Amino acid sequence: MSLISLGALELAIAAALVLAVALLGIPLRIGLTAQMLVAAARMVAQLLLVGMVLETLFEFSSLPWIALIATVMVLVAAREVTARQSKPFAGAWRYGIGALAMFLSSFSVAALALVVIVRPSPWFTPQYAIPLLGMLLGNTMNGLAVALDRLTQDAYAQREIIETRLACGQTAAEAISDVRRTAIRAGMIPTVNAMAVAGLVSLPGMMTGQILAGTPPAQAVKYQILIMFLITAGVGFGTFGASWLAARRLFDGRERLRLDRLS
Repeated sequence: MSLISLGALELAIAAALVLAVALLGIPLRIGLTAQMLVAAARMVAQLLLVGMVLETLFEFSSLPWIALIATVMVLVAAREVTARQSKPFAGAWRYGIGALAMFLSSFSVAALALVVIVRPSPWFTPQYAIPLLGMLLGNTMNGLAVALDRLTQDAYAQREIIETRLACGQTAAEAISDVRRTAIRAGMIPTVNAMAVAGLVSLPGMMTGQILAGTPPAQAVKYQILIMFLITAGVGFGTFGASWLAARRLFDGRERLRLDRLS
């Protein structure tokens, strides 16, 4: 089966649906109309740019260029982790926690998958490395954003409880353990839900794309199973790491709660 090409008219029809949703939010005072339109415009511009970059990158497979693109992806994702948080950390920690957690989790899982499981030659072949890292970073970014937002908000709301626990002799880790546990759970739930209903309620994006491109469904299913496992591992490790780092940052060396480190 040949691939059906999409033109400007087909994309415009889909864009009109997004515009209709954005306009519907005006009388309802949802407050997301401008953000939705800006996000849609950014998506189009970014994907067109990435498409041109990837076409060039696929022709000239170079590890330094792939490393540069991967670094940019991590930095942008780290910025988006805190972009809509109610109480982000102040200073460099605002982006540092997310960037470090995503680097350690997504990069490690992606490298393991490329070297041990998929095994392209060379292992950094951009056709595999960039899409795989992109899927891991995108999902890990969402998990971290939810977990960190929940952790900082709950820590602020429960500051009196935490300080009471500290006064009763608990360590900082013990005093904030419930808050950290709730944050990790919140960050992991979307990924667990997506894994639980894959194939029954939804056909995941990678599998759908491969099938539309003509890949046999059985092969597309295998790749999707692999991707779902990798995403769950990346989100899990990233959420655990970011929540631990954030919880540590909320206390000083004398284990005093420092909410002044939040913006």
